[in-house]
Order: sequence, then C-alpha cells, then structure tokens
Amino acid sequence: MTSVHRPHVRRSRLGVAVAAFGLLATFLAAGPAAATPDPGDAPGGQRMSKSQEAETREGIGKGDIPGVDEIVHSKNIKHLASLGKGSLGSLNTDLAFQGRYAFGGNYDGFTIYDIGNPRSPKIVSQVLCPGGQNDISVSGNLLFLSTDSSRSDDSCSSTSQPATEKSSWEGMKIFDISDKRNPRYVASVETACGSHTHTLVPDKKDIYLYVSSYFPSEDFPDCRPPHDGISVVKVPKASPERARVVDFPVLFPDGGNPGTEKGSLETSGCHDITAFPAKRLAAGACMGDGILMDISDPARPRVVERVRDDENFAFWHSATFSENGSKVVFTDELGGGGGATCNAEVGPTHGANGIYDLKGRGDRSELVFRSYFKIPRHQADTENCVAHNGSLIPVKGRDIMVQAWYQGGVSVWEFTDSSRPKEIGYFERGPLSTDVLEVGGSWSAYYYNGHIYSNDIAKGFDVLRIDDPRTAGAERVRLNELNVQTQPDYR
Repeated sequence: MTSVHRPHVRRSRLGVAVAAFGLLATFLAAGPAAATPDPGDAPGGQRMSKSQEAETREGIGKGDIPGVDEIVHSKNIKHLASLGKGSLGSLNTDLAFQGRYAFGGNYDGFTIYDIGNPRSPKIVSQVLCPGGQNDISVSGNLLFLSTDSSRSDDSCSSTSQPATEKSSWEGMKIFDISDKRNPRYVASVETACGSHTHTLVPDKKDIYLYVSSYFPSEDFPDCRPPHDGISVVKVPKASPERARVVDFPVLFPDGGNPGTEKGSLETSGCHDITAFPAKRLAAGACMGDGILMDISDPARPRVVERVRDDENFAFWHSATFSENGSKVVFTDELGGGGGATCNAEVGPTHGANGIYDLKGRGDRSELVFRSYFKIPRHQADTENCVAHNGSLIPVKGRDIMVQAWYQGGVSVWEFTDSSRPKEIGYFERGPLSTDVLEVGGSWSAYYYNGHIYSNDIAKGFDVLRIDDPRTAGAERVRLNELNVQTQPDYR
C-alpha cells in the first residue's frame, strides 16, 4: 500500500451511480434498515456500467482519483499507523476513548486498542457480541453498546431473527471494562425500537443514556409511527445491573416532519443526539428535523427549538456544537451511507453539513442557518461518500472539525466564520474497487489528545497527525475520557 502527498485538485465530472438527489432520496426512503450501512442491507456489490468503469479508470490514470487502496493526503496530514480489524470480520463503526485506550465498535462486537504509543497501536482485546451497529461509549469502568438489529435474546451468543418474532430483543448492553484484557458483560436494557445510537449524559450518582432509534421499514413493527421520542435509560454508577428505562419523552407531539417530495424523510425517531452537559443543551438529528433540547434535568430532556431543510437535507444524521456552544453543525446522510453522493451531479449542498448559529437562550433559543460545507474532492462512483461522524479539534478562538466521509476519507475543516467554511486538510484512500460500489471508508474520525483516530469500515484502525499552525494549540488540551456525543467543555 502506498502513501503519498497529493496537492488539492478538484476532480473532473464522473459517471453517476445513483445520480440525482431525488433518486438518492427515494433510495433512502425505501432503502436499508439502518441509515448507516448495514452489512446485510447496504447496497455494496452494485456493479457499475462499462462507461462508468471506464471513466473511473480514466480518472485514476489522470490522477484525479487515487488508485485502488492508494493513500493520498494533504501536506499537513501524516499517516502514522494502520491496524487491521483482527478477529472481528464485520463493519467497523464508532469510537470512544479513555486514558491510553481507544474502543472501537464493530457489527460483530468491539475492540479495545492500546494507543499509548500512537505510532504503534495494539489490540488489547476483542469481544465477539454481534448486534449491529454496536455504537459505543465508555464511562469509568463501564462500556455501553447499542443493539439495533433484531436478536434472539440479549446474550452475546444471540442469533439474528425477524423483528416480527415476539421473542426478539434490541437495546443497550453494558460491560465492565475494569480489566481491559477481559471485559465482562454485566447488564442489558431492552428499549423501544432498539438502539441505533446512544448518548451518554453524566450525573452525580447516575449515568443517563439517551437512546435513539427510528422507523427503518415495515419489517420493524416496534418502530412504526408514532415512534416520536427517545428512551431515557438510567444507569446507577455503583450498581449498573439495576439499569432501566425511566422515561420515553415525546419530542414530536405534532408527529414531526411528514416528509417531502423533494426527499426529506418523515420523522419517526432520532438518529443521533449530541449532549453538551456544560451548557445543559443537546442537539438532535432526527430524520426530517434538527432539534435543540434543554437537558437541565438530564432525566427529562425537552425540545426548545426545531429546524428543517426540506430543500437540501434528506436525513438529519448527527450534530456537533462549536467550542463555545454558539453554533451547531448538522450532517445530512443522504443515501444512507451507501450511495456515491460526493460528485458533481449531486452537488455541494446535498449530503453535506449545515452550519447554524445558535441565538438566544432557553425557550427563546433560535437556530439560524448560515451555510453548507461539503468536501471539495469529487469521488468515484464506486465510492460511498457522504457527511458522517466527526469531532472538534479544540483550538482556542477557532472552530475546527475533523470528520469522516466514508470513502471520501477524513476531512479537517474550519467554520470559525460560519458563513464561509473551508477545508484545511484531508486524508483518503482510493476506491475499494473500480467496477463495484462496495461499502467502506472512514465511519468515525475523531481528535483525541494530539492525534486523529479513524475507524475504517473495511480497512481497520488508522492513526493520523495534523501539523498545522491553525491547530497547534489543540495539543495542550488533554482529556481523560472522550465520548464525542457527550461533548466536553474544552475551555
């Protein structure tokens, strides 16, 4: 595998796998069970036409597109290490961090990495516990996993079964990770419609989990509208085996966005929520709606502001606050993570980030749209690419974010001026294939204690470093723990 620095280029127009925004939105509405790729349902393996194959190969020949598995990056990014997926053969998913360890989700379970030496990460242990998508977070000696696939029971030896079976189980799993080499499964909590993702909100004696899930298809009867809220799970820190659902707050008493012909999905639950405990706020990405919540009482979150973008957003996927909480970045996961949307045909405002200024406080809060950001590097039609998971790089006085774009790679971009965002660095691999659309690329890319860590769906765990005067101050910020959906107060 080669790694080269390549100057920034804007790629030429390529053929299109799922060309127009309307078609992609239709695909999403009728598409996979998970908004992020599900190994059983994602549109991987879609063969390209002969003309599309020829255009992809021509793009590689001209240098507009990296070669298959070729690594390219901006001059200010260094690729320090790669580590394969080990014994877990399914898709890699989200990441969490604690001390010298990183925790990586996988549809088959999770991996604990020793990142004490970022140039030489090592696998400490792997736990086989199937139950996609295994969204992951950690707190003290506890690790939490989301199960959003219908299982025969709550054990790690469960099997997949139709959601229509009365015995089907979905929800949260809790592990004791005091011994990193031997994690121990201690509890489970079944939740309505399972747990696609979850958000950890700490309190004095308890941990609250905001469990997000939504209606993916008619095959999931427990998720049918009106599935208009989130499950709130209370986990006593001293006795996690007593974890239980304490509330199901209705976030959309009017039913939420009914969906539009232009492509916005009907709201029937939330995909992801980011809490900012220091501000007592949370931002939710909920299919057809973006929301702001007051979490002054973590057991009873309530919506104080709601926005829509029926013109450009198909699926509100995730949210990130600026460092001081004065802005919110929402992502649009157009195509469900399985489509080739980073091309000229789809354009710069679909499958992108929407940047909002946050005005006012409390019930007078207002989210004001400012601009869109999408990576400026067009991708091949065999590359699934869309805005996905990212985190702040904590630089005083600036708003800089690192973000995963699936096979679009890892982008570092600045939105200090929320009306004029710009990319300042990137890392990516070439397509997995020149003739087949295969699901791969960076699921999550997060900054933690001086380095960028990326969980690549197909390739494994990557460690990057950015050397840029605009991000230099971030190295002074050290955290003992990071769950990106529980945003720390970096100040």
